[in-house]
Amino acid sequence: MLDYQLRQREYLLEISRAMTSSLDLPSVLRMIIQYAVEMLRGQAGFIALRQEDGSFRVQASYGLHSGALPFFAPLLTGIPPWTDPVGWMIPDLEMGLSMVAATLGLGLRQVVALPMVMQGELIGVIYVFRSRGGAFSANDRQVLASFADQAAIAVHNARLYQQVMEEKRLLSAIIENSADGIMILDRHCRIRVFNRALVKLTGWPAEEAIGQPCYRVLALRDRQGEDICRTRCPLMQPEGRLYVEGNIQRDGRAIAVGISYSPLYDDEGRLVSIIANVRDITAFREAEEMKSTFISIISHELKSPVALIKGYADTLRREDAHWDEKTLRESLDVIVEESDRLNQLIDNLLDASRLQAGALKLEFSYLRIDKLAEKEVEKFRTQSKEHLFAVDFPPDLPLVRGDSERLRQVLDNLLSNAIKYSPQGGLIKVGGWADEDWVYVYVSDEGIGIPREEQERIFERFYRAESALTPRTRGAGLGLYLCKAVVEAHGGKIWVESEPGKGAKFIFKLPRT
Repeated sequence: MLDYQLRQREYLLEISRAMTSSLDLPSVLRMIIQYAVEMLRGQAGFIALRQEDGSFRVQASYGLHSGALPFFAPLLTGIPPWTDPVGWMIPDLEMGLSMVAATLGLGLRQVVALPMVMQGELIGVIYVFRSRGGAFSANDRQVLASFADQAAIAVHNARLYQQVMEEKRLLSAIIENSADGIMILDRHCRIRVFNRALVKLTGWPAEEAIGQPCYRVLALRDRQGEDICRTRCPLMQPEGRLYVEGNIQRDGRAIAVGISYSPLYDDEGRLVSIIANVRDITAFREAEEMKSTFISIISHELKSPVALIKGYADTLRREDAHWDEKTLRESLDVIVEESDRLNQLIDNLLDASRLQAGALKLEFSYLRIDKLAEKEVEKFRTQSKEHLFAVDFPPDLPLVRGDSERLRQVLDNLLSNAIKYSPQGGLIKVGGWADEDWVYVYVSDEGIGIPREEQERIFERFYRAESALTPRTRGAGLGLYLCKAVVEAHGGKIWVESEPGKGAKFIFKLPRT
């Protein structure tokens, strides 16, 4: 008896060691059922675990061929839901075994089964079979109960581990696929996790960034170029705000970022790790600067015509002066011209607002874009004596389907820009051609041109290309933005071809009918 108890203790000790050293649940369960069968002097056995749908499925066996296991299904039905092993019994278990043994030609005659319980929940059943010897005793059930407990603990641990791993994979996927840059630092501020967005933002490969101090990878600087990481790191200031903004360098250019830090502490208040969320705020910074620029430009553009209109009106209404007809006409021409300019600016602002709201409406009809262009050129000929104008369209240019007023607005803006940005005069040419799918229209000048790096941005709202003429040139930076929106609303495209000092050629295309 003493040897029996010692062997049982050794088996349970080996099982405990296996559970602490291995997370391979099938291997641990096979060890448990093997030792249980040997301790009860049986010949076979298996462990069946409860599935999510309430059914039971064999997960580990001993002394049975895998092909025979499906035939034991009758022994997995009618399992009692309660968990107290005292008096626990599966109805008609012996009869079920007799049928299975007869079907398979096995000599199994006796069976004992006990529940595997964890935290009051039935998670499985352990079975042991004998082909010889007497029935299983109360002591056998007691011994088997100890193995059932070990099996329940092994299953519980495996499920906890699986749950932790699933949550870890989910968290890793969330971090890796986040649009924001995320890095996790240890308590020494060395990088442990560096996600894909941060790789893209900083240019550092993840494998090179991991293990580095965060200041070396970020090298965060303020707008004056001062090293923030070295002098004003929020993590080094206990009562400081755990957020900082600055610039990082990527491919020789500065990228504005905002970084939020979330320190994690253990139960004793010691720093364990830090989660840093790094967001590209370049667009936000540009929007702020654009807003300031817009307010400055619009206030200037509104005040200039208003000041001229008021100045001339005040002069004309003076009772102590008498004006000849020429002076009156010239003054009234200025008032009308500035009123038209003011009205145009207001219309552009309203159109920009409609575009933002998606409320710009078009009234389509079939039209000759060449005839529309000729009318616009004639209007501008009377406004500029320094420029020569030429029109060059083939006589058979196809019709386009469009809004004549909006397309006139496009031509008006392009011609106006051509005049403004060629202050020395020169030739302004309007022309076009067609292919099988498109009708093309261009407006070219011999002015100052546009640098290549600014050619994409000039179609942005409120953007004005930097040049020596910019401070002296009227405009709110809306004309080309509206041109692009109108052309694209017609299903077309607009672009520019230019070199500094060699003029600019704006081209747009519309679907031909």
